[in-house]
Amino acid sequence: MGLKPVFIWGMAIAFFLVPAFTSAASLMLQPTQGTFVVGSTFEISIYLNTEGQSVNALDITLQFPAAKLQMVSPATGNSIVGVWTSQPRFDNQSGTIHLQGGIPGGINVSRGLVATLTFRSRGVGEAVVKFGADSKILANDGKGTDLLKQTQNGAYELSLPPPLGPRVISTTHPDQAKWYSNSNAILDWVPDDRVEGYSYVLNDLAVDSPDNISEGTKDSASYKSLADGRYFFHLKALRDGVWGGVTHFAIKVDSTPPADFLIEVIPGKRTSRAQPVIQFQTTDIYSGVQRYEIKLVPLQAPAETDQELLFIEATSPYIPPILGLGSYDVIVRVYDEAGNVREEKERLRIVPVVLRFISGEGVELRSRLILSWGTIWILIILMLIFLVRLASRTKLWHDKVHLEHLAKELPQELKDKIKSLRDYRHRQGKILIAILLFLSLGSVALAQEETVGPPIITTVSENISNQEIFYIGGRAAEPNSNIIVYLQNAQTLETQNFSVAADKRGEWFYRHSGFLTPGEYILWAQTKAGETLSPPSPQIKIAVNQTALELGSSRVSYELLYFVLMLLSLLIMFALLAYTISHWLKGKKKRLAMLREIKEAEEAIKRSFAVLRRDIEAQLSIVHKTKLTSVLSEEEKNREAELKKDLEWAEKHAGKEIFDVEQLERTA
Repeated sequence: MGLKPVFIWGMAIAFFLVPAFTSAASLMLQPTQGTFVVGSTFEISIYLNTEGQSVNALDITLQFPAAKLQMVSPATGNSIVGVWTSQPRFDNQSGTIHLQGGIPGGINVSRGLVATLTFRSRGVGEAVVKFGADSKILANDGKGTDLLKQTQNGAYELSLPPPLGPRVISTTHPDQAKWYSNSNAILDWVPDDRVEGYSYVLNDLAVDSPDNISEGTKDSASYKSLADGRYFFHLKALRDGVWGGVTHFAIKVDSTPPADFLIEVIPGKRTSRAQPVIQFQTTDIYSGVQRYEIKLVPLQAPAETDQELLFIEATSPYIPPILGLGSYDVIVRVYDEAGNVREEKERLRIVPVVLRFISGEGVELRSRLILSWGTIWILIILMLIFLVRLASRTKLWHDKVHLEHLAKELPQELKDKIKSLRDYRHRQGKILIAILLFLSLGSVALAQEETVGPPIITTVSENISNQEIFYIGGRAAEPNSNIIVYLQNAQTLETQNFSVAADKRGEWFYRHSGFLTPGEYILWAQTKAGETLSPPSPQIKIAVNQTALELGSSRVSYELLYFVLMLLSLLIMFALLAYTISHWLKGKKKRLAMLREIKEAEEAIKRSFAVLRRDIEAQLSIVHKTKLTSVLSEEEKNREAELKKDLEWAEKHAGKEIFDVEQLERTA
């Protein structure tokens, strides 16, 4: 009794869970793998499993390698698709197939045939036929729900027919499925005394038969300067007057490096971010891109370990480890399947943060400065005034230096040394010609002495300054050999040499331990294998620009100098502002003191006016009383007129002073 509720609950859970596991449809190719001979045709069928669901429409895209397969025709005679929205389309140039149709009323199948595709193999190697990401299987639910969740692709091995004629081998292109950068092909076959002649041809047809005209009995053929692409060598032999079967041999030539590309640094080549994002991408027409390698060369300080100077395999986007302040050369190499390499370089500068930007909420690419715009404009104007003065003085200094430079001459002692060095080189050149003539005429032992090829320089620092370290790298003809790098100053002819070891692949890289003085330099290198020295490599010229002030053994970069000047400018601006405020405060203090004094004078004037008015009114009162009792004399009338005049003058004068004081108070 205890098991019955458990069973019921289990069945209920299973009932609700089953649709969740069966709600996906799948597409598959049959067969999923196989081996086919180049030139033959084979069929691949597309099957649909609806996983218990009803579907009524499908939209399928297939992709195949156009260089190895050719679509012959799609067959839809026994398809579960009732109505094709458009006839099946295919493109042998881009390697795509598109199938689109409907199933009226819907269908529920576990292995329904959609179409049968017939391919012709036309290349050697692996060919993968896969479903496109935009393929869809639509449910019969009135909503067009996409049920496709799983696809099964096919991988097929394509090979040439077995040799029916002489067995062919190639010392230059031994693997028929591999790409080679060598454009010169040599093919050999096993000689046979019974063979009366061979007929062969090289073309781009995977399966072909040469004509019946004999090319002779030699057992090899060579082709020079082949263009990039796929080739097939076809050979047959003539025995007892009868031409035998044909042997086919594939040759793949790709001597062109991958396409040029740009290195993109996000957020920029000059940034304060310690871990910028580095992006790179390119293509290769024939063999395809195999891998990318990247190296970051610091230009400000020596690397802590040799491992920091090695290329590492990387994919785009690449995020380097945390970088310190300074300049870096970002070097990216891309290899194709034939071993060709393309190298690109970009300069990256990690700079300190001077002003921080604060992003607004919900708004990208919008920022606001900590300081107000008005203050910034004031600072900019004051800084411009200062920089104009500085630029004027710098211009005068530059003109003076320029005139001194025009009149500059080397010391006589140095001229004599340079002349002696040139004479020595001239004599050594004549001796070298004599030695070469002697070797070519007489010395058999020396003529047989092993020679070493010069190294190939592939990487060299460009546009560096006297605060950046120079580097050089490349490939050696002999793995694990020593490379001697020569660095010559073009002005003084002073020459330095440095030794660096090549690795097992022949790769070598040298990074200088210090900074170079400004000027032009000449670089070249030699390979040293044992006691044997190779001829020198071609010379390369580099220029070292003046971007730092040298004060004895100290070196001050212009960036640091500009920062100091900017800081000094800000200090000067703040000093001027403080000077102005100080004088404004002092002036205001003095003005307030003056207003207090004026206020006191105003009170004194008011008091004087009151006393004066009281006296004048008292005298006028006496005059009025006299007029009531008797007639005023002429003198008394004159006195009354003068008193009235004095009263008017006192009122007018006092009023003007009071008005002036009030105006001063309002403007204070």
